[in-house]
Amino acid sequence: MLGLSLSSEEGFLVASSIMGSFFVKFIMWGILTALAYHVVVGIRHLLMDFGYLEETLAAGQRSANISFVITAVFSILAGVLVW
Repeated sequence: MLGLSLSSEEGFLVASSIMGSFFVKFIMWGILTALAYHVVVGIRHLLMDFGYLEETLAAGQRSANISFVITAVFSILAGVLVW
């Protein structure tokens, strides 16, 4: 898509029309949501590797719930960005 959009003005218009469909926007939103989840949980695991968030089982469960909430917020923001 990037190559097509940068190739010419006609290519940009074609790429723009493809990105305008609901299905493609939904796929992009899903990819961005998955990326946000991966980053948030990766940061959580890095903090756990440094010795934080792993004192008790309850602390681990709380950090997992917080990670899901942060991912949900990023997912909503990705939806706003895509649409």
